[in-house]
Amino acid sequence: MIDLRLVRENPDVVKASQRARGASEDLVDELLEADAARREAVKRADDLRAEQKAASQSVKKATPEERPAVLERAKALAAEVKEAEEAQRAADAALRDAHLKIANVVHDGVPPGGEDDAVTLRTVGEVPTYDFPVRDHIEIGEALGAIDMERGAKVSGSRFYFLTGPGALLEFALAQLAISRAVAAGFTPVIAPALVKPTAMEGTGFLGEHDEEVYRIERDDLYLVGTSEVALAGMHGNEVLDLAKGPKRYAGWSSCFRREAGSYGKDTRGIIRVHWFDKVEMFSFCTPEEAAAEHLRLLQWEEEFLQALELPYRVVDIAAGDLGTSAARKYDIEAWFPTQGTYRELTSTSDCTTFQARRLNIRYRDADGKNQTAATLNGTLCAIARTIACLLEVHQRADGSVHVPVALRPWLGGVEVLTPGMTLAAPVPPVPTA
Repeated sequence: MIDLRLVRENPDVVKASQRARGASEDLVDELLEADAARREAVKRADDLRAEQKAASQSVKKATPEERPAVLERAKALAAEVKEAEEAQRAADAALRDAHLKIANVVHDGVPPGGEDDAVTLRTVGEVPTYDFPVRDHIEIGEALGAIDMERGAKVSGSRFYFLTGPGALLEFALAQLAISRAVAAGFTPVIAPALVKPTAMEGTGFLGEHDEEVYRIERDDLYLVGTSEVALAGMHGNEVLDLAKGPKRYAGWSSCFRREAGSYGKDTRGIIRVHWFDKVEMFSFCTPEEAAAEHLRLLQWEEEFLQALELPYRVVDIAAGDLGTSAARKYDIEAWFPTQGTYRELTSTSDCTTFQARRLNIRYRDADGKNQTAATLNGTLCAIARTIACLLEVHQRADGSVHVPVALRPWLGGVEVLTPGMTLAAPVPPVPTA
């Protein structure tokens, strides 16, 4: 949630952010009204408690003749205090409800508009040309024995799949490459739970307008995550972090689940938009002053990863109306898909400023030893299924084989080309000698 002081002192800034997002400005006024009502309720409860305390003291000093009236007044005040405290609890709840409805305040310079208004910052790599009819990733994957959509649908329904043979090895290779590069960059690797409590989902901003996209296990009141960002953020809920030596960084691995509500008819073929996939996610906790620079670092690591996969891509600055609830700014990296003749999102990175940490009560101690709200940032290092789809399409050859990027070869037993009917190979560590 956003800082209430900002709303009180600069409501026009928050309203401008709401306009940029295409959201209601009235929510800002509703929050201010709820804030004023809550402060009035707190004052009334405090005043009545003070009066009740004074009345209790008066009972001790009252004469026998005065005591009945003083006791009656003390009794009446006790009832009023109880009523005022109940009103304060209701005002607290109303304030929280109004507070949660407002998305993060977008950064200055974020492009205005919606999904089609993202601004391309740079394009990297040569878009490949082919002297043969290009095949999509499903046709290639089926010929390689790497992807089985038909049996995925048989077992689980539409938008599910099996990765088999070289497809499964590609998943493990991408995961190993992503994690090893993240660890080399100073991230702590984490295997994160895919089921979380409602507090983690709400704290990261994935409920509310996004709840139709989320799988919920009602019997246990748990949610399946759409990204390990949720678990990684909640990992330090209600804690005070030591950020004196710089950002605290995690590389989280988890399976991710998305209902893809509202996406019917979009990417129904293949494994680009699916209900389940595995992902390596970068997550950073830092001071608010470090957040902008940390955001650019996450973007750099994402770019370096795609460069290692020899994929042409472009970096786009996402428009305000297409930002998620928690993000103040987001950069996407879109890689080239030959069969679609366009760039499609492979990774994204978001600066969530103090929005999530305020909801989850994640703090750090400043130079004076005072607790302050931390900032959080996230960035996809590798969404496995979609990356496999892109690799197969970009690196395809006329004979149905697929070039293996040099960076992936150590994790695939040194294989340079995937070919239909190939004998599978996987890396075998050397046997230590005595």
